[in-house]
Amino acid sequence: MIDKLSWLAPVYPEVVLLVMACIICLVDLSDTSPRRTRTYVLTSLTLAVVALLTGLNASGGTTAYAFGGLVVSDPMGNWLKCFATIALMVTLVYGRPYAADRGMLRGGEMFTISMFALLGIFVMMSGANFLMIYLGLELLTLSSYALVALRRDNAVASEAAMKYFVLGAMASGFLLYGMSMLYGATGSLDINEVYKAIASRKVDHQVLVFGLVFIVSGLAFKVGAAPFHMWVPDVYQGAPTAVTLLIGAAPELAAFAIIIRLLVEGLLPLAIDWQQMLAVLAVASLLVGNLAAIAQSNLKRMLAFSTIAQMGFLLLGLVAGVVNDNTYNAQYAYSASMFYVISYVLTTLASFGIILLLAREGFESEEIVDLAGLNQRSPLYAGVMAIAMFSLAGLPPLVGFQAKFAVLQALIASGQPIYIGLAVFAVMMSLVGSFYYLRVVKVMYFDAPVTATTVSAPFDVRTVLSFNGALILILGILPGGLMTLCAKAIVATLAT
Repeated sequence: MIDKLSWLAPVYPEVVLLVMACIICLVDLSDTSPRRTRTYVLTSLTLAVVALLTGLNASGGTTAYAFGGLVVSDPMGNWLKCFATIALMVTLVYGRPYAADRGMLRGGEMFTISMFALLGIFVMMSGANFLMIYLGLELLTLSSYALVALRRDNAVASEAAMKYFVLGAMASGFLLYGMSMLYGATGSLDINEVYKAIASRKVDHQVLVFGLVFIVSGLAFKVGAAPFHMWVPDVYQGAPTAVTLLIGAAPELAAFAIIIRLLVEGLLPLAIDWQQMLAVLAVASLLVGNLAAIAQSNLKRMLAFSTIAQMGFLLLGLVAGVVNDNTYNAQYAYSASMFYVISYVLTTLASFGIILLLAREGFESEEIVDLAGLNQRSPLYAGVMAIAMFSLAGLPPLVGFQAKFAVLQALIASGQPIYIGLAVFAVMMSLVGSFYYLRVVKVMYFDAPVTATTVSAPFDVRTVLSFNGALILILGILPGGLMTLCAKAIVATLAT
């Protein structure tokens, strides 16, 4: 029996996730507790098993294809799946009290839809074919639309969901149209076959570039890069904070994965074209994100513009991979970007975790002034938030500094004057960005508290949040292990 199922080995985590998502849906129907305790425990156990499976697959270091080459299981994809699963576990730990207080668990959809969103992330990360990537993307985005609109009685959330849906549909259309152009030019939807067709130089270059423009536009929307960032501030602010964290953490790992799948694995011969596009997007994101964030008084909206700026840094790493048709810098540049996106997700979990912790029934804790005097109310949570802000600003010895330094190092190692100029610009924008991050720290430590309410948290939230903050510091002091993991994963992916 086991031998007959061996062909499923590369996709065991996806199978477990799909089966358990259906079981969790059935269990949730009979779970009448206000906080859906049984459903929460079953979901957490499922995610722990899936994280273990993906971690074991990744540590094996092997690459395998399944379903006739439609999906691939390789170290990069498996490690990103592992981190995405852990990110969702942490999100549910932070978000369950918030969701329960606002009646978001009454219908029981939140856990099930979150599982299907994670399944979409897995399919995106495993896609070795244009259609598989698109199917995964649609499963994720449709789940995200539903999650944003989960508070049916909240007009702001419903408005955010409508904006997200309309703009998301347009971006999906861009991506699908670009894929169709590449299919028409190369005659294949398989990423490896597309690479071979383009490398043969027998395909009309103009048609390829035309399709590439649409693909890069669609990808830019998914990562929230300027000028395709219009949805990010409105959705971050309008969505329930637990959902904001869900769509702002794990999906960023999926976006990085499909950028590597499409642009690096499939369209690497066109690197001279898409690197220029990414460079423009990176500059625009750093400029728009940092300058717009300065003017924000809403903390979630500020972090939304911060995300746009952070994605600019991510794109800079991808820009430096190919220099004069030479890929010698590729493993350093792409692994720096992978390290960057993992570091960003880790820090985002901590920052939104504090916002969720401070929120209570009837109070959202969304404004920067709501953090006033937090150090007097809870030095621990103020310290975690300060660590997250310093890390996002790129200050040593935190993981955010190591991530930014790795990207800048990859740019400078290219030896190209234009890339060195991009590195200088990125540093200047980081200095600008430091203002609004340090403003949050100043409010927490030097402003008088607006309320005398004590800050309390369930044991699981307190434990995970403390570990989250400590990990940002530990990985900043000892980043070598994670950097090596990212480098090996990228090398294994580029070798196939």
